[in-house]
Amino acid sequence: MKTIYTTIGASNHSDTIREEYDFYATFPEAIDRLLEVETFSDTIWEPACGMGHLSERMIKLGKTVYSTDLINRGYGIGGFDFLKATENTHGDIITNPPYKVTMEFIEKALTISGEGTKIAMFLKLTFLEGKRRKPFFQTNPPQKIHIFSSRAVVAKSGDFTAAQINENAIAYAWFVWEKGYKGNTVVDWIN
Repeated sequence: MKTIYTTIGASNHSDTIREEYDFYATFPEAIDRLLEVETFSDTIWEPACGMGHLSERMIKLGKTVYSTDLINRGYGIGGFDFLKATENTHGDIITNPPYKVTMEFIEKALTISGEGTKIAMFLKLTFLEGKRRKPFFQTNPPQKIHIFSSRAVVAKSGDFTAAQINENAIAYAWFVWEKGYKGNTVVDWIN
């Protein structure tokens, strides 16, 4: 029997084992929804590219994508630790970061990017919660949060077969920062 914690996606209360390195691939259609409402530079850095699901979709949509990942999963440049990067020379950043280091990913992206760089992170909607995050959001407000009105599909270990797709009640959104933005956050709904 699933607990309420599993239903809402609380990873520390899950009755299943988390995928090593938090690899939960995003269904490529999530990029389509993002690009319907946001404009990005022609060059994108995908620093948690996994097996290339989002990168390949962005390439098909006309973007030049620099794909890296800490783990070599046969796509992009494996063994690259984004959290140790010292500069961003690859344009805007779009990724689904490992959830346990999401704050570190966002802080790193903002630190190494130039003014005006857009950073889009595919995150659980519950990322808005938390005492530690409140001051971060007050200092670094996302420019926009695009909430999926229908459940977005993610797959443990990148396996999109029916048995592996995450079919729980987790709500996701694209959180979009623009380096230097200090205004109010706009919240809207996509799909």
